[in-house]
Amino acid sequence: MLRSSCSTTLARRRQRQSGLTLVELIVAFTILLILTTMAVPTARYQVRRAREKALLEDLHDMRGAIDKYKDMCDQGKIQSASPDAYCYPPTLETLVTGVKLNNKVSGLGDSGKIRFLRRIPKDPMTGENDWGKRSMQDDPTSDSWGGQNVFDVYSKTMDKASDGTAYSEW
Repeated sequence: MLRSSCSTTLARRRQRQSGLTLVELIVAFTILLILTTMAVPTARYQVRRAREKALLEDLHDMRGAIDKYKDMCDQGKIQSASPDAYCYPPTLETLVTGVKLNNKVSGLGDSGKIRFLRRIPKDPMTGENDWGKRSMQDDPTSDSWGGQNVFDVYSKTMDKASDGTAYSEW
């Protein structure tokens, strides 16, 4: 009889104490706060790395298109926009709209035009289609474009990479 009354009293006490105490809640929230504090910088780093990778790919694509334009112009397959352009494209838009071929080159279609880029990509660092440009006549570290041709492209952001180099120098 004594055992049954103790067990019923214990059962009643447990029913009244269901739930978490204030101390348990504080400990749980503290653990969650610590884990969140550790996760946020990691997530930001991953986003930054993804943007850096996209920037490198976009710069590689645009510079490759500029080089293909230059090679075709040097080979005489396309006409240079002007004598002082040194066979570089006059604008980035020229790479998208295309240029007329001097002679019909087999495999390039009947249009007689060749395009070097499908579109001008957005700068992943600024989120805009506005890229910094340098012409052949510009200083290699210049931040202003002379407008004669497009020799190189770079990001206009002033941010720096994790290694300390400016994104505009990539």
